Amino acid sequence: MEQPEDKAKKPNLIAVIGSVMSAAFGVQSSKNRERDFTHGKFRNYVITAIIFVGLFIASVFTVVQIVLK
Repeated sequence: MEQPEDKAKKPNLIAVIGSVMSAAFGVQSSKNRERDFTHGKFRNYVITAIIFVGLFIASVFTVVQIVLK
């Protein structure tokens, strides 16, 4: 059974998105990295990273298409 303090340390969706964006740009605090590795679920970070990369590629592609017109 989970302890209440363990549940409070689990990263929520906003924290996962923030961690993925920080990792993408290479700026992650030591405290957040420690939280991610100890309390986060790998699957959540992978899914969020795939969505982030897809959106990033789509936005770069859109900007390039607009500039080339």
